Amino acid sequence: QVFRYAVALQLVKSDPCRDLGGALAPRIKSHFAALTTREEAGELMQRIEEYQGTAVVRAALVFSALTFCRPGPIRHAEWTEIDFSGSQWIIPADKMKLTKEMKLRKEPHIVPLATQAVDLLLKVQHFTGRGRYIFPNPRNKDLPMSENAVNVAIRRMGYEKERMTAHGFRSMASTLLNEAGFRLDVIEAQLAHTSADKIRAIYNRAQYMDERRKLMQDWADMLDALRAEAAAKDSARKP
Repeated sequence: QVFRYAVALQLVKSDPCRDLGGALAPRIKSHFAALTTREEAGELMQRIEEYQGTAVVRAALVFSALTFCRPGPIRHAEWTEIDFSGSQWIIPADKMKLTKEMKLRKEPHIVPLATQAVDLLLKVQHFTGRGRYIFPNPRNKDLPMSENAVNVAIRRMGYEKERMTAHGFRSMASTLLNEAGFRLDVIEAQLAHTSADKIRAIYNRAQYMDERRKLMQDWADMLDALRAEAAAKDSARKP
């Protein structure tokens, strides 16, 4: 574009980039690695259950699975954002990956919390409830957990970066919920994916709240069931 502009202004004679059109490999958009089968999800939850790291990191792993939010908002989650009476996590717009229009509207993203998620937070509150962050940095309680903490824990559980990442909880939930028959629009609204129709995207997030609450509870129950199945299979294999 710069060279085409320069040609138009007669600052250069030709566009040297034009001849490179078929020579440079295009940038391929990569997808985050994720476990996307029911068996894999159950095994993952069982490994998290047995994780020997710190209680706060283990809680962050479980919370990532239950809420399938992006890693950034989870790391930066604050106790003031949790509405225990309404069983929901209210993420401010400036922490979300939203369109400029949505951020200007200051519209938060609401994450309904399943009973399992609420119970988890009540337990974590004993460890970090006096601070700002739900999952603080162990070296400095005034800072959020490191962006590598969850990924490092996933590696310690035996998953290579090509198989599972902190962001992979989103793909795992999306795949299994779609396979379970939940409505795509409801899943996309909970994932905070932006519709091409920005007004429709804003409307849908409010419209589907009742369905989203059911989806989040059903998802938590599904994870519990899959973990139990994985534990039973593991127990059966042991002598």
